[in-house]
Amino acid sequence: MFGVLFEQTADGQRYIDWLLTGLGWTLALAFFGWWIAFAVGVVVGIGRTVQNRLMAALARFYVEIFRNIPVLVQMFLWYFVLPEILPSQLGNAIKQIPPPWGSFFPALVCLGLYTAARIAEQVRAGIEALPKKQTEAANALGLTGYLTYRHVIVPQALRLIVPSLTSEVMGIYKNTSVALTIGLMELTAQARQISEATFQTFSAFGAATLIYLALALVAYQSMVLIDRAVRIPGTTPAKDAIEPGLTDEVQAGGALPGAMEVVK
Repeated sequence: MFGVLFEQTADGQRYIDWLLTGLGWTLALAFFGWWIAFAVGVVVGIGRTVQNRLMAALARFYVEIFRNIPVLVQMFLWYFVLPEILPSQLGNAIKQIPPPWGSFFPALVCLGLYTAARIAEQVRAGIEALPKKQTEAANALGLTGYLTYRHVIVPQALRLIVPSLTSEVMGIYKNTSVALTIGLMELTAQARQISEATFQTFSAFGAATLIYLALALVAYQSMVLIDRAVRIPGTTPAKDAIEPGLTDEVQAGGALPGAMEVVK
């Protein structure tokens, strides 16, 4: 069924080489995009919970903008619109970036910032799921707000949201396929190119599907190992992702659900 992948192309390569090249771009885009998303998402998620109203408002504005605009539209905005609204000299410099980097960097920024908005909500939910006594105890010890977040609140919140972050890790791998719309020859784009060259659509996209499935399984298993490594001693593993309405439930009940109970 996949024999066509081992046939030679017009330039002397094999079609499977096209897929492997696309896989390389997919991995690079997802890997670097994830770290951008995680760094920005943690900062914005913290900003959603601070007492400073201006910072909280800015963080909420960021989340609402990037979560409610489809990722495809954002991809077009970063690639087509941004160079046009920047000063002409800078915009022309961006347009002259040679391929594939001219497509890779806008896609990287787009996926990073889009996923960051989703991670920010996970971080916010994790922070608000913690008992208020955690903050009160830190204040009683004389810790400043910054030190309280750094040493008490954020480490516990990140431990709680590892299961929900799993879906974001797998999601960013799948969202890399949107980059084909701006010319980046990642995995899906290469599968489409093979389909057009050989008319073997099932073989081309079947192979791409199996690769995406393998990536998702590897990401899932990696996050399971991370969850076990950072689990708070004395608690049971969290099996469900944090839901947006979890905060209200926690505040009303006065304690965390059994699978997310934190040692006080």
